[in-house]
Amino acid sequence: MVVLDWFSRYIVSWTLDDTLELPFVLEAARHALSQATPAIWNTDQGSQFTSSAFTQLLTDAKVRISMDGRGRALDNVRTERLWRTIKYDHVYLHDYRSPREARQQLSEFLHAYNQRRLHEALDYRTPAEAYYQAATPVI
Repeated sequence: MVVLDWFSRYIVSWTLDDTLELPFVLEAARHALSQATPAIWNTDQGSQFTSSAFTQLLTDAKVRISMDGRGRALDNVRTERLWRTIKYDHVYLHDYRSPREARQQLSEFLHAYNQRRLHEALDYRTPAEAYYQAATPVI
């Protein structure tokens, strides 16, 4: 699971699990909310995101919940594009020996994505530059 700021493409939080159970989703969401509280949180309609625990977490944080429409892949296009980048630029190129190794290598890749990968749509800034510049008031 990844929590992505759509404006900056900054990965706020992520987790990796070998199941589709709820706890890892809640872990990533709590970590993201400890850093920032968005006005709107968009997800797909997976059971983890429609669960009462997840929706209550966002409701308690005063976050409006937005869910993709059924069969509407383009509703979440930035997040889907990130998954494509992760798969083609990293996952498919590596043969992880264990879940621990996968987490460690993905952590390094996602850190580089946030801190060093330039994005044309961000005027060739990194997601971190765009994210933190947007969060800093201009005086």
